[in-house]
Amino acid sequence: RGELLPYASYYLTGFLNEKPLAELRTDLMARGIRARSDIKEPEDHIGTLCEIMAGIITGDFPCDSDLSSQKSFFDGHLAKWAGLFFTDLEEAQGAIFYAPVGSLGRAFMAVEADAFAIQ
Repeated sequence: RGELLPYASYYLTGFLNEKPLAELRTDLMARGIRARSDIKEPEDHIGTLCEIMAGIITGDFPCDSDLSSQKSFFDGHLAKWAGLFFTDLEEAQGAIFYAPVGSLGRAFMAVEADAFAIQ
C-alpha cells in the first residue's frame, strides 16, 4: 500500500469501495459513461475522476456537457475531497516527484470551486 490512497471512498469514509464509489457508479450510469473493460482501478480514483471531468467539459461523453452538468459532477465527486488529497500529496514524505503535482492539483481544484461558485 502506498503512502496515500487516491480514492474518494477512502478520503470520505476511511474505507475503500464504499458509498462514494456506489454513488459515482450510479451517476456515471445515468450519464451513459461506462468504465473501460481493460481498467481494473475503481472509478473513484482521483486520476479517473479528473479524466471524467475533462471528458464532460469537452463533450467526449454522451451526456450533457453544459455548465450545470459539469458543476453537478464536480460538486458530487471532487469538491468534497480532491483538494485535501492534493494537499496531502503535496506534503507526502515520499512524494518528491509528485509534490508539485499536489500543488498544481490543489490550486486547480480551488480555481474550479471558485469558478463554479460564481455561476
